[in-house]
Amino acid sequence: MMRLIVAIAVLFASTLASAQGVEWIDKQDTYQAVIGQDSRIPIRIRNTSDRAHTIVIRRVMAELNANQKGYFCVGDECFDGAIDQVTRRLEPGEVASNVYFVVEPGLSATSNAFRFEVFQKNNPQLNLEHSFMLSVEEKQARSFVFQTRVIMVHDVYPNPITDSDAFLDYKLIDENIKAKVVIHNILGSPVGEHEMLFTDTRVKIQAEGFSSGVYFYTIYLDNVGVLTRKLVVRK
Repeated sequence: MMRLIVAIAVLFASTLASAQGVEWIDKQDTYQAVIGQDSRIPIRIRNTSDRAHTIVIRRVMAELNANQKGYFCVGDECFDGAIDQVTRRLEPGEVASNVYFVVEPGLSATSNAFRFEVFQKNNPQLNLEHSFMLSVEEKQARSFVFQTRVIMVHDVYPNPITDSDAFLDYKLIDENIKAKVVIHNILGSPVGEHEMLFTDTRVKIQAEGFSSGVYFYTIYLDNVGVLTRKLVVRK
């Protein structure tokens, strides 16, 4: 009898998951932001059914202060904060990987609670919910990760990289030094190289062509590697 009950429970859970046909992936319970810097929270949904479906992503609750804003973005297109849901048509197994909820955190430290639900448009009764917190903190002064008499270097930011480009701030003190940063994948193969000019103070690392994973960046001075640090890409 016990085996029969377990088998029925497993079958019911499997049937329910199949009926829902959606899965929330790479979700987190907490996110962090700093004052004055927008936070792009990824909403990644997979169609787990064997048919194409229109998936609805709905904001159920967002505790925002008077000086804060929150709104959906799909790729580079962002919507008015009054719009509380977006839809995506997904093929079997396809992931909605370019949907974000953007929060403009305002001018004071605070914490916000959010709740979202996702479901097939033709079956709203079967939905998945996810709640999370966003902590907005004071912006802290960034320290140097490498400093000599010829160069000062900050860490790459943001790190991890999610959907945007990354930046490396530096100050080259000796104009006769040739400096560059080289990005390597986990196997050590170079996947990007950027010259660090004496007349500039920032390198832009375009992460669009990078797959999710662990990378490393190395600072070279006159073709001698002087610093290597980890760079994480999450998409």
